Amino acid sequence: MSGVAVHRVVEGPGDGPVVVFSNSIGSDHRMWAPQVAPLVERGYRVVRYDTRGHGASPVPHGPYELADLGGDVLALLDDLGVEQAHFVGLSLGGMTGMWLGVHAPERVRSLTLCCTSAKLGPPQGWADRAKLVRAEGTAAIAEAGVGRWVTPAYAQAHPDEIAYLRAMVADTPDEGYAACCGVIERMDQLADLPKITAPTLVISGADDPATPPDPHGKLIAKGIPGARLEVVASAAHLGNYEQPEEFTRLILERITEAA
Repeated sequence: MSGVAVHRVVEGPGDGPVVVFSNSIGSDHRMWAPQVAPLVERGYRVVRYDTRGHGASPVPHGPYELADLGGDVLALLDDLGVEQAHFVGLSLGGMTGMWLGVHAPERVRSLTLCCTSAKLGPPQGWADRAKLVRAEGTAAIAEAGVGRWVTPAYAQAHPDEIAYLRAMVADTPDEGYAACCGVIERMDQLADLPKITAPTLVISGADDPATPPDPHGKLIAKGIPGARLEVVASAAHLGNYEQPEEFTRLILERITEAA
């Protein structure tokens, strides 16, 4: 495990409780834009970062493992002088959060795990997607990816947002995306869930085709002691973006209770 210096955007008061936001595969820190102002207004120090291989972060040679992504977060916290933070992650970001909860519990004040999974198969599907991206680039999977991110109703009502999200996927470095596919291909955290001691909230989108609440959200909430599951209506995989008010309300509720 060796941490890389990931790109980060830090907003809010320097002395506020720290909330770290971790992006999904194929996105970057901008996916969390709807959550920034409401948290900053309440005195939180909001840290958004780009997972390695995404956005403006380095794209080190692969393969990557989940421990690498978790190590990057620990290096980020060390660089910012933060001993402990609330952690909010969606999809790949949520997988990183679970790893931190198991392997670095002293650094995690609370966990909010959004639209994610502790084991997301089949492995061959991720291997095939990585192969496609290496051959044709992330633009080849942008339309299908965003099709999982939002519901058809949202896509029809917000064509400009759909174009923005597709560009975000297409701008993701090919090798970074493919190497993170490998992380998900090999990930299985189900047996480790009972080791997580941080106060945990699991949020699922009711219409998420990638990580539906049953079984994914239910398995995580059942496996982590004291965790609870909230299912948000009219939300697909990028639920925080499609239903920002409800996701923000739930995130604030979790971090406020943990404080």
